[in-house]
Amino acid sequence: MNAPATYQAMEMENNPTDTTATVSAGKALADALHRRGVERIFCVPGESYLDVLDALYDYPDIDVIVAKHEGAAANMAEADGKLSGKPGICFVTRGPGASHAAIGVHIAQQDSTPMILFVGQVPSGERGRDGFQEIDYRGMFGSIAKWVTELDDAERLEEVLHRAFHVASSGRPGPVVIALPEDVLAMPCRSAAALHDTLPRSAPDPRDVDEVIARLRAAQRPLVLLGGTGWSPEGLDSLRRFVEAWQLPVAVTFRHQDMFDNRHPCYVGHLGLGVDPALADSLRSADLVLAVGTRLGDVSTGAYTYLQLPYPAQFLVHVYPANEDLGRVYAPQLPVCCAPSAWAAAVAAHPGEPAAPWAGHTRATREQYLRFSAAPAEDPEFDGVNLTDVVKHLSDKLPADGIVTNGAGNYTGWVHRFFTYKQPGTCLAPTNGSMGYGLPAAIAASLRHPEREVVCFAGDGCFLMYAQELATAVQYGARIIVIVVNNGMYGTIRMYQEKRFPGRQVATRLQGPDFVKLAQSFGAHGELVTHAGNFAAAWERARARNTAALIELRVDPAQITPQARLPRAAAVNIRQ
Repeated sequence: MNAPATYQAMEMENNPTDTTATVSAGKALADALHRRGVERIFCVPGESYLDVLDALYDYPDIDVIVAKHEGAAANMAEADGKLSGKPGICFVTRGPGASHAAIGVHIAQQDSTPMILFVGQVPSGERGRDGFQEIDYRGMFGSIAKWVTELDDAERLEEVLHRAFHVASSGRPGPVVIALPEDVLAMPCRSAAALHDTLPRSAPDPRDVDEVIARLRAAQRPLVLLGGTGWSPEGLDSLRRFVEAWQLPVAVTFRHQDMFDNRHPCYVGHLGLGVDPALADSLRSADLVLAVGTRLGDVSTGAYTYLQLPYPAQFLVHVYPANEDLGRVYAPQLPVCCAPSAWAAAVAAHPGEPAAPWAGHTRATREQYLRFSAAPAEDPEFDGVNLTDVVKHLSDKLPADGIVTNGAGNYTGWVHRFFTYKQPGTCLAPTNGSMGYGLPAAIAASLRHPEREVVCFAGDGCFLMYAQELATAVQYGARIIVIVVNNGMYGTIRMYQEKRFPGRQVATRLQGPDFVKLAQSFGAHGELVTHAGNFAAAWERARARNTAALIELRVDPAQITPQARLPRAAAVNIRQ
């Protein structure tokens, strides 16, 4: 998923200029967030940061969204950071609250999303005594956050915040964690003066651009791998113009399908879970790979098998904004450390190849993608809703700017394969494979873009991770439609059990609730669909409701992936 805009330099008008005025650090923190243009905070309240909550009372233009679980609040903040390009903001209380919120930090780290998690902390004088809800947050978050700190001096608040926003947004974006001792938040500090948080700009070396163009002219089977975050709309447009001028095939990496219009004749598919084998072969056989903005993780490289380790046989150009990630796994022949949008603008300035020798290969690879994404013939033993039909229907009917969210599970294979993404900023999905992400992300998306339609796909197990957040959606008017794909089991684990230990099903059966009644109990609209032919009408009824809605799909448990079925006996004979 790309962010449509990066965190830009901001010169805020009408800032407080009285640097001698003193307020509590909690008040100064709320004021500093307001001056930085923070529009929304996701939280679960706690007594450890009451001073901040009280200060937010004076800023009604900052929406305070109270989730029902800290994990959901952190997921919402991470999704908001993906969509806005600015750090998503989350507040949780100490100990258990921070532990619950850790999942959002891990998602932000793996997905390269700007995010700041503020965590209440025990009073300074009680640190180190293993007191009530005490945790060493540097130790806890040190391996997954870009920076973890604790505010031990109220007078350094503005300094800490400036660094936090800078670290979260610069280079490879990611999460920052700030612990806030309860007593420090009550201490007096001077209010800040004018604000100017400015990110450094980066551009490719002209010699690197020239080498890319020269390599292209000598190539026979080039392939562009597109992914990552921090892209600007102008950068993605530059990349499109570059690709069109050179007739290059473009594959997107894991869960970044919205970065390039899937209808474009140069789009050739998604290097994710359930990959098209022909696309994997195209990457293996390429002689030039332009990897732009992506980390080249294990999913997109077939568990590091599509490219040789550590020296790929293909000439690898790797464009990435963080030097520490260039060469982390693969050694590129041409590493380019700069913002991907800047690189795209530089190469787009060069004229294309009017008769590229690979043009036929691009067309053939595109045609293979179209065959792979077409609906396969339905198995005559199929029972229940055909998820392919549902995804195809939504792909046709959802507006081009409609936002699709999902968590983790085998049901996502249908979304990845059969949904056609048309615009940037329309795919919200965790590359770290976190279950439960889809519903909180959908709420954040609807609040960020209330004018757009938002649909969440979730398996029954995935949905039950944060089912209670339907109450949050109703409370804050998030107009989302949740598609619960109910097959009565943890499908991914069940699939691997059958592969490794056939006939020995343990711990994968799910006994779910009545999902329709559950949705209605929260004040949401709910419907059950047992045949794909009934989905279209149910979808239109849900769209017509001015509230959150849930549609439960009863699907065939034997259809474990779009192309694989479990033996019928094995699908129904699951013991706990």
